[in-house]
Amino acid sequence: MSIIATIMNTVTGRPIQKMTFGRMPKPWASFNLESGELVTAERIDVGKPAPGKFSAPVDVWVTLKPKD
Repeated sequence: MSIIATIMNTVTGRPIQKMTFGRMPKPWASFNLESGELVTAERIDVGKPAPGKFSAPVDVWVTLKPKD
């Protein structure tokens, strides 16, 4: 069963994109965003499922590198 997570920006608190993982990501996992930027997960938040639903929302918090 795959995990659909929302990738969140730790600086702004806004969502960046949705991403599918084969299993629950670890807080130190590194992956590439759609933009090609390599990021490392800093925090994983798992929420409660909505009433009558099975899947719980998952947020993966990352910090983007500033553009030079």
